[in-house]
Amino acid sequence: MTTTFLALSKVRNIGIMAHIDAGKTTTAERILFFTGVSRRIGEVHDGAAALDFLKQERDRGITITSAATTCHWTADGAEHTINLIDTPGHVDFTIEVERCLRVLDGAVTVFDGVAGVEPQSETVWRQADRYGVPRICFVNKLDRAGADFHRCVEMIRERLGAVPLVTQLPIGSEDAFEGVADLVSGQAHVWRDDRYVVVDVPSRMAEDVRRWRAALAETVAEHDEEFMELYLSGAEPSREQLQAAIRRLTVASAVTPVLCGSAFKNKGVQPLLDAVVRYLPSPLDVAADATAAPDDGAPLAALAFKIMSDRYLGRLTFVRIYSGRLVSGAPVLNSVKARKERIGKIYRVHAGDREEIASAGAGDIVAVMGLKRTTTGETLCDDAHPVILESMDFPDPVIEVAVEPRSKGDVDKLGDAIRRLSEEDPSFTVRDDGGQTVIGGMGELHLEVLIDRMKEEFHVEANVGRPRVAYRETVRHRVDKVGHLHRKQSGGKGQYAKVQIALEPIADGYEFVNRVTGGRIPKEFIPSVDAGCQDAMQAGVLAGHELTGVRVTLLDGDFHPIDSSELAFRIAGSMAFKEAVRRASPVLLEPVMAVEVTIPEEHLGAVIGDLNARRGRVEGGGERGGARLVHALVPLSEMFGYVGDLRGMTSGRGVFTMRFDSYAEVPPSVAQKIIAAG
Repeated sequence: MTTTFLALSKVRNIGIMAHIDAGKTTTAERILFFTGVSRRIGEVHDGAAALDFLKQERDRGITITSAATTCHWTADGAEHTINLIDTPGHVDFTIEVERCLRVLDGAVTVFDGVAGVEPQSETVWRQADRYGVPRICFVNKLDRAGADFHRCVEMIRERLGAVPLVTQLPIGSEDAFEGVADLVSGQAHVWRDDRYVVVDVPSRMAEDVRRWRAALAETVAEHDEEFMELYLSGAEPSREQLQAAIRRLTVASAVTPVLCGSAFKNKGVQPLLDAVVRYLPSPLDVAADATAAPDDGAPLAALAFKIMSDRYLGRLTFVRIYSGRLVSGAPVLNSVKARKERIGKIYRVHAGDREEIASAGAGDIVAVMGLKRTTTGETLCDDAHPVILESMDFPDPVIEVAVEPRSKGDVDKLGDAIRRLSEEDPSFTVRDDGGQTVIGGMGELHLEVLIDRMKEEFHVEANVGRPRVAYRETVRHRVDKVGHLHRKQSGGKGQYAKVQIALEPIADGYEFVNRVTGGRIPKEFIPSVDAGCQDAMQAGVLAGHELTGVRVTLLDGDFHPIDSSELAFRIAGSMAFKEAVRRASPVLLEPVMAVEVTIPEEHLGAVIGDLNARRGRVEGGGERGGARLVHALVPLSEMFGYVGDLRGMTSGRGVFTMRFDSYAEVPPSVAQKIIAAG
């Protein structure tokens, strides 16, 4: 069976993203209720949200892992299928947002109507920009004291650099918020006794609606040539013409429609669903790759974007299908690894529940059993038509802890838990540090949740060390012509390799350049020199931390026709690299966090003084909802325990958020202490 283009045009693959506590999961739960997926509304604060299915999510009242579900919504006389992914709002789990955005066609960004655009709002917005994901905005919590819809719209314009297209105005505010005036239809949507009715716009708002609708039409005309002709002719555009133009601009990410409501009070969710199907793109509007036509009849092209361990089903791979069909039992090619896999059972997913299906087609997002070698970001395709879809980049960890099994019986359990959790989470890293297992992640909460899952799901009893910063090392100067001769002769075949390299600093990462000429080193040994340098990068010369920001140039060398080998050149490359680093003025780098603190006015001086004492650099400030904001860059090492210190300074009234910003050189006096302790 081939999916028709008409059917695909009625599919929406969307995500819901926001800063923590903006009401994202509450909005998603209302969507499930109003589309008939759930018979009762799950409340986050009661630990009953259907999409927060992990125990750790229910205990903490936050979303930790992205949850997928499928629902249906009828708008303008046609039923649409919405594949919905609820993503985390906490910065420690931002990798979940990243990999979901890679496979989604559109997104709903939820904002707190009181707080407006918050730090994680900016982070997820930039992620959506990076993957070119069209968005609509939902200004939530307009029933709360201090909510200000128009201030939030201005923040979207100023802080996100977007072109907000206001399509609704709130009717009433705070406790008196009762509905929305739709600028496209010219009607009011109000909720009376939890019933949704369409009525005329209140007379007191008639002038505001007229003025804002004119501004809406003008903005659309500025960005859409087809609508511009209609606008200049002086004719009044029909509702259908205006909706079609808004859709074109939204799909092109030229504008971002802005809607409003209060999800907790069940107000504004149905019009939001209408906007999702009217304005956000279908799989036909967003081509993943020129070779992946969104058609069941085309060769298979699918992207694995998430691995999950299910206690009953085992390893599940979440896949977005861009073209072709995925059939249970069929062979597929992992084109990244050039390895064949076989599709096991296929499931449609609703949070923690599964529905087995025989096959899935273009535009679908499903979970698959049986993929043993496929990991996040890899492509599955037809063996006869290989293709590699754009993959994803994942950040390095900024914080680490050492874990040690309490008994011999826990050793294997710990190894299995780490293996399965690292398959699920690409931002979770593991390394051996002198026989000690060290796990790394994106923040204290990230590691806390991972350790809790080890105990709850894998029954591992382990001793956990204090959190420590994931430092890096780099070099400050270029060095030329650093050589190493590796020679070993102890009877039988010996080892011989000679290399000469140059080393120089670059902005980030690692580069290897081969400048050897005249066969001084046979070409089959060049990759071994590269591998040896990368081996040496894992432990720097100052305190054993991973190196970054270096370019290696292989200049010259020598070999022996009998005693030279890949191993010999790997060792020679590693030793030459270490010596070059010692000569290149190595320095220590530390992760620096962008911190935003929200406090009452009277505590401003104390908080700024404390941030300065933590080696922080205050970047600016502002006001939000009657409170003062402080923006600062602070080394992560100075932020441990800050939540308690801030509460003490502000009598419990201060809150803060932080996210990774960059790596910066550690001051020499601080670096000496770190090196001595390491």
